[in-house]
Amino acid sequence: MKSVLSNKKFWLLMLTLVFMCLMLSGCIPGTRDTDAPAGFFWGIWHGWIAPVSLVVSIFNKSANIYEINNIGFWYDFGFYMAVVSGFGGLAISRKKSKRIKISDE
Repeated sequence: MKSVLSNKKFWLLMLTLVFMCLMLSGCIPGTRDTDAPAGFFWGIWHGWIAPVSLVVSIFNKSANIYEINNIGFWYDFGFYMAVVSGFGGLAISRKKSKRIKISDE
């Protein structure tokens, strides 16, 4: 039986995970150089990466979880919609219950 640490798929997955975290950290709220307020789609994006933003904000004081410079209701709606849905997490975590049919004999 192979060790988990010698498995190529494991290391490829870990490398991909690290790469994605680094890529996501470039879009964290509070780090944009533009004065344009964040809209609905930025709200969705910031809601999806909220867990990553939380960790980065511990080490980087200019990073936030929530974009302060936003357009209001539509940013809030997109942000909370993404946080609640968890990037499809609700649909992925649900399991179909197996119904056992008891036949009357």
